[in-house]
Amino acid sequence: MFENLSDKLEKAFSILKGHGRITEINIAQTLKEVRRALIDADVSYKTAKKFVIDVKEKALGKEVLTSLNPGQLMIKIVHDELAKLMGSESAEVKLDSKFTVLLIAGLQGSGKTTFSAKLAKHFKKKNNLKPLLVACDIYRPAAIDQLEVVGESISVPVYKDLDKKNPIEIAKDGVNFARKDGKNLVIIDTAGRLSVDEQMMNEIKLIKDSVNPTEILFVVDSMTGQDAVNTAKKFNEVLNYDGVVLTKLDGDTRGGAALTIKSEVNKPIKFIGTGEKMDALDVFYPKRMADRILGMGDVVSLVERAQEQFDEKEARKMEKKLLKNQFNFNDFLKQIKQIKKMGSLKDLMGMIPGVGKTIRNMDIDDDAFKGIESMIFSMTEEERNNPKIITHSRRKRIASGSGSKIEDVNKLIKQFSQMGKMMKMMKNGGLDNMMKNFSGGQSQFQ
Repeated sequence: MFENLSDKLEKAFSILKGHGRITEINIAQTLKEVRRALIDADVSYKTAKKFVIDVKEKALGKEVLTSLNPGQLMIKIVHDELAKLMGSESAEVKLDSKFTVLLIAGLQGSGKTTFSAKLAKHFKKKNNLKPLLVACDIYRPAAIDQLEVVGESISVPVYKDLDKKNPIEIAKDGVNFARKDGKNLVIIDTAGRLSVDEQMMNEIKLIKDSVNPTEILFVVDSMTGQDAVNTAKKFNEVLNYDGVVLTKLDGDTRGGAALTIKSEVNKPIKFIGTGEKMDALDVFYPKRMADRILGMGDVVSLVERAQEQFDEKEARKMEKKLLKNQFNFNDFLKQIKQIKKMGSLKDLMGMIPGVGKTIRNMDIDDDAFKGIESMIFSMTEEERNNPKIITHSRRKRIASGSGSKIEDVNKLIKQFSQMGKMMKMMKNGGLDNMMKNFSGGQSQFQ
């Protein structure tokens, strides 16, 4: 996500290294590189030019703060301006207290159908709502089937009418069905086209007029860059929608849409899609995105994802087991399952400050846990509950059963044992004692 932009901004800031103060002379080359980085990221020239002017006005004349050097000060100014460019604060979807209708619009291939299901799951889990998905894309082959598949995966019903060929009537009937069936959230998945055309615009406008949605969300493929912004403008002229959704931010996106759409269309980005999984949907926070663009990570979002999978009662049980050195491989499997639900490993690691750049060119497989899981599944229940009984012959059997090498099994058991020793140190002497053991040598872990 924004990797190329991040690299070029870092290069721009490096120009100020060794300077004790920001001046017109040393800032000129930096801002030239910043403008070039934004344009390369598919930000419009007009927006990039204004951005650089705003940064220059705030930077010139500022004395270096006690804890900052010019490079750091410039990063802070650019960070604040990036957040401002993307909307400054997050914008929530407006929910009616009794009955909410959300209309989803966008071009074909933008990810509307997948997003509709993700949104249903989001509000079902977060707000305890009872959603209904309405299938109004009667043109794209298998569009209704796709919506049913994703709906079933999140246990959300789908309203469809295969006998009707009028999306306006289907939308109205879907809303009426939801009211009668006790649902309080309707998400209407509309048809897209390969390009903006008059027929599509008239149809989506008639659907809007017939169901009077609480909000309209426009879904944009972030990988289309400036084209996404141009399309967003045309849709807004017809629909006057309430917010934008950027999909496929996990792909090879340059970031132009995210950085430009708010300033050029004056509509907030409300959600971002970061993968195909139904949990890969995040509320858009401009300041957090600015953090990530500038390589500062996004710890807050990482913690929030962890909390979504967090079971307080289960966590207390796990803590007691760890401190009593009773943590076993069944417990370990539960932890792996929770981590996998949080999203792609590369995306999660990229949220840790300082880690994003180091893993940029690494191929981190989301199935990285598969080998570990296979080895654990090859253990007997007794072995999982009591790892101490796993002898050499048992390790050979586990390796054979999981398609692994015995060295892999040895490594897994060794790391598991080290984790237990660390927990024991914390119990006996606290964190200070554990750090002393580390600083005094790590022979005990060999």
